[in-house]
Amino acid sequence: MKVTRRVTLGGLLAASAAGSANAQQWRPPRAMNWIVPFPPGGSNDTFARPVAAHVSRTLGQPVVVENRSGAGGTLGGMVVARARPDGCTLLVANSAQSFATVVYPDSGFDLLRDFAPVSNIARVPVGLVVNATRLDVKDLAGFLAAARKAPDTINIGSSGLGTMPHLAIELLQRRTGIRLMHVPYRGGGPALQDLLAGQLDATFQPLSTVASYVQSGKLRALAVATIRRESVLPDVPTFAEAGVKDFEVSTWYGLFAPKATPAVPLDAIHAAVQAALAEPDIKRIWSEQGARIDLESRQAFGEFVKAEVERWSAIARTTGLPME
Repeated sequence: MKVTRRVTLGGLLAASAAGSANAQQWRPPRAMNWIVPFPPGGSNDTFARPVAAHVSRTLGQPVVVENRSGAGGTLGGMVVARARPDGCTLLVANSAQSFATVVYPDSGFDLLRDFAPVSNIARVPVGLVVNATRLDVKDLAGFLAAARKAPDTINIGSSGLGTMPHLAIELLQRRTGIRLMHVPYRGGGPALQDLLAGQLDATFQPLSTVASYVQSGKLRALAVATIRRESVLPDVPTFAEAGVKDFEVSTWYGLFAPKATPAVPLDAIHAAVQAALAEPDIKRIWSEQGARIDLESRQAFGEFVKAEVERWSAIARTTGLPME
């Protein structure tokens, strides 16, 4: 029995070492094409292009970042889902793709069924902020009390129907039993401007976007939707600390390949992306964007994506979606 155990363990270690060596030796057979399913200049571009430059140098092939926008990011997703599974065509997806099949049931692809998760790229934490002049609450407990006292009267904005901030609002209502008046905007920027102007009571926003307004007193941050407090606003409690458990929301960005792509190129690209995320210039850019870098295995990223798809798809189905 002991001999068999040694042989089996030795075989596993040898196989693991061989797989790692194969991944290190793999080079793309042609230029790589990273599809961003949104217009140029957005956050997907902001995070994809610096990483692509590092990956290009590591793997010895050009990496072209191409914008294929339309239908909430589903058109670009279809392009990659149907691409040759050789590691050369990848999707730069974000958290919105985790529930895209609910919002756009005719999208033609499913994130879990049709894609292999390759690597995380960035996670941007969000928080609940209010206009303290318009809504005089000091903390999350006060906000919840005001919402329970007058249901459907607190106006809370989002970046649009079927977006992550919209689903964050739905999750908050589900976790706490309150009822808010959802006001969808065409983007997070207009919602923030109306919040600053006193036309809106509250909204979910990336912490980096609102930090200066919170620090100047123009806005009040009630809670951050992360496991731990964030350095950009260290005095703001997490939702869990403020009394609302199991409330974690972030806008995340990641790289995906067609489902049938072999493990060797997936491992090689994952290693190249993770190495890029450890570079000083990437850390600086991410810090400026208020983004978090989480170095993790390809398997861990896949488990994270699966959990996100299951959680947000379930919530999206309760919101009156899909979109027509």
